[in-house]
Amino acid sequence: MTGDRPPTRHVVVMGVSGAGKTTVARGISELTGLRFAEADEFHPAANVARMRAGVPLDDADRWPWLRALAGWMADRHAEGVSTVLTCSALKRAYRDVLRQGPADVEFLHLDGAAELIRDRLDRRVGHYMPASLLDSQRAILEPLGPDESGVVLEVAAPPDELVRAAVTRLGLPVRAAVAGP
Repeated sequence: MTGDRPPTRHVVVMGVSGAGKTTVARGISELTGLRFAEADEFHPAANVARMRAGVPLDDADRWPWLRALAGWMADRHAEGVSTVLTCSALKRAYRDVLRQGPADVEFLHLDGAAELIRDRLDRRVGHYMPASLLDSQRAILEPLGPDESGVVLEVAAPPDELVRAAVTRLGLPVRAAVAGP
């Protein structure tokens, strides 16, 4: 603890594109007051152009992006602000970079059947990530290791249930105004 400030919490909602990361992370933010950030907004224009064209990113494309995300969390940590961040975080090495921000990063892995996620991607509008890249993401996905702090939730559940389950399983405090009577 720094001074009289409570310790910060930093949660990365991870998984392949279409798993519901943004919906769940926003719900967690609303329920807990953790500051929300969408990792897609940290991508440089060249990365977005590659993905929009259906070209998977390689590690060289990802390292600067991941370092920027870790830096954002570290800056919030220094301010005493807890965060919830969306990020695919598909490989252990990527999660290791994210842990170079604040040391205690927790992961919420949204996982589910490829068919369900592909259907969501096919119906999604206004996003640059095409469904054609789902297979490449699933191919490189490395599940959380036993030494990594986090939980896995099945994406077939409704978003509200996922949010409540995440908050409960991660032991996140609920804002008083939201907690109800």
